Amino acid sequence: MLIMQELKIYNTYSRSIEKFEPLKPPFVGLYLCGPTVYGNPHLGHVRGPVFFDIMHRYLKHLGYKVRFVRNITDVGHLVNDADEGEDKIGKLARLEKLEPMEVAQFYTNRYHEMLNVLNLIPASIEPRASGHIIEQIEMIETIISEGYAYESCGSVYFDVLKYSKTHDYGKLSGRVIEDLIAGAGNEARELEGQEEKKNSNDFALWKKAGPEHIMQWNSPWSKGFPGWHIECSAMSKKYLGDVFDIHGGGMDLLFPHHESEIAQSTACSSRNPAKYWVHHNMITINGQKMAKSLNNGIGVREFFTGEHPLLEKAYTPMTLKFFILMAHYRGTLDFSNVALQAAEKGLSRLLTSSETLEKINPSPTSSINIKKIIDECYQALNDDLNTPILISKLFELVTYINSVDAQLASISNEDLRLLKTSFHAFVFEILGLQKEQSAKNNKLDGVMQMLLRMRDEAKQNKNYALSDEIRSKLAALGFEIKDGKEGSSYSIS
Repeated sequence: MLIMQELKIYNTYSRSIEKFEPLKPPFVGLYLCGPTVYGNPHLGHVRGPVFFDIMHRYLKHLGYKVRFVRNITDVGHLVNDADEGEDKIGKLARLEKLEPMEVAQFYTNRYHEMLNVLNLIPASIEPRASGHIIEQIEMIETIISEGYAYESCGSVYFDVLKYSKTHDYGKLSGRVIEDLIAGAGNEARELEGQEEKKNSNDFALWKKAGPEHIMQWNSPWSKGFPGWHIECSAMSKKYLGDVFDIHGGGMDLLFPHHESEIAQSTACSSRNPAKYWVHHNMITINGQKMAKSLNNGIGVREFFTGEHPLLEKAYTPMTLKFFILMAHYRGTLDFSNVALQAAEKGLSRLLTSSETLEKINPSPTSSINIKKIIDECYQALNDDLNTPILISKLFELVTYINSVDAQLASISNEDLRLLKTSFHAFVFEILGLQKEQSAKNNKLDGVMQMLLRMRDEAKQNKNYALSDEIRSKLAALGFEIKDGKEGSSYSIS
């Protein structure tokens, strides 16, 4: 148990780095806004799950007992994130002549496939918005009773101006309520449905459904459907309580989604629902956010097949993951083939060193201070989960491992045990990397082992011409052969 490690994380709400102190240690409640399941996951969907998987893994590594809740939005998220228009899933269901839940299940399965190939730990609980309509209705009733919401024409809206008289609406996102009102102007009043609201900034908690709207439920106000924001407030409250430790999501959710969540939950319990608000930045392409709505996303499956005009080649799931980890989660990460190929080479070097580490032999003394570098690895993680610094420290260890293997440096038996344990923990347990079957599957490995045995036999029989021919032809195909004391091995270069 390593809870004595002092983890610090950036809290968007306070705009500062804060020491992580859970509300009820050793328990940690972590809520992450999950996907709206109406399309295949693309590269822009990967960064959030990968980063919060690292957070989840590191908290567990430190000895915390984590309840990780990630929702599935399968109702209530309208086109263009507005309060009017069609439900994103309902629209696709109508166009494809499918049941909405058929669409939602299909793309939920695709999302889970992405999580699996990236070796991400499953959520402790994965609630769906459509399965928590009762909880959302109950929460809306409480908000109305507290005087912060009103019914209009069968819909219910949150009264932003009334809430702002006693609370700081806009603190999370840095928006100023006066600027929001001025920015909305009279023009917004003319938009469809705005006449139902007291103010154009008021957001829907419940919408009355028109006859064309496929997904609708009974409520005290009308037959309709919940607003987008209320689902996360209701589900986080149900599974983590009125106040929990960490609420995560992308920077694009700061406003209006997370700002509205805080308002709804505070209206019910008089408290901000999360102690720490943690946001990851976007993956961009030519400086623009990658998103389905902008039609500039590279599908995750395309990434693995290389079948996209922007991709020079196919990349493996772990290459994608390593590419993401090479940048700090709060900075933007711009897509490029150069960066991906650098990640591919770096990952190969890291994983190869983990195999080399198992073969090296100890000496009486060590050439460097292993504990110092391992402490620096922890310092990097404790400093707002700084994975780029962690990776740079791991490559210091890689250089040392290779030097010991080449007998250019030495390591004591005690340090070797420490290095093996720590290197494995950082690479596989915390970063969640793994050796990929896609590059070295069983059939390919079987063929390669057969060729290596043929080459070894040729060398034993002093048929060096055949041995060299096998090596050179494999090299031409991208296979690197290494001869060691315990026989030959191969890697894919």
